[in-house]
Amino acid sequence: MLEDGLSYPISGDSAAGRIVIGGLLGFASVLVIPAFALLGYLVWVLGGAARGEEEPPAFEDWGDMIVDGLKATAVTIVYGIVPFALVFLSVFVIGAGGASGSDAGMSILGGIGLIGILVSILAMFILYYLIPAALTNMALEGEFGAAFDFGTIKQAVLSADYLVAWLIPFVLAAVMNVVVFFLAVTIVGLIVVPFIQFYVQVAAFYMFGAAFGKVVGVEGTNTGEFDGTVA
Repeated sequence: MLEDGLSYPISGDSAAGRIVIGGLLGFASVLVIPAFALLGYLVWVLGGAARGEEEPPAFEDWGDMIVDGLKATAVTIVYGIVPFALVFLSVFVIGAGGASGSDAGMSILGGIGLIGILVSILAMFILYYLIPAALTNMALEGEFGAAFDFGTIKQAVLSADYLVAWLIPFVLAAVMNVVVFFLAVTIVGLIVVPFIQFYVQVAAFYMFGAAFGKVVGVEGTNTGEFDGTVA
């Protein structure tokens, strides 16, 4: 899985052009619209990987790409409502405890708020686990509501394939952060960083999508048993 993921972003004759465009979108993400385009492209990567496509999608149909990026953002917001609301409520409770002027009130409300924050952190962790599967199902079905088809999503997220595909990007992210740290000390390094980030993102999203497609049995994907390897 790891080997396939790392080779996927550079597959095909247009690999260099894709990475250049992706890196430029990363540079321009502060302008917001390019960020939506980049996210939409990554949604396309999820769908293509789930269908077993051997090369990343081309940068075309920019309007559809941006729309899919907006949909993905909306999905993330909907999934994040509960965890972020819990964080807000927990901070409010802690603040109320501090404003009570009572040691008992501070202790009780502070403890409740702390528990709430810990629960919200766990909820965000679960959220990060669910969202790639939700976006993959949306990409496959072409419908916003598919991101909330919990029957299909549950089938994927409870599988070993998906768990491994979710864990590997942590390793990739750790390696990328080390590389970025050393590159960031030079102007040339700072210029290269968005292109490296795009490469890693495409590799990670490929692994999410491929694992999802394998588990749910998308036509054209390998639906054989997970063999426990990551190469």
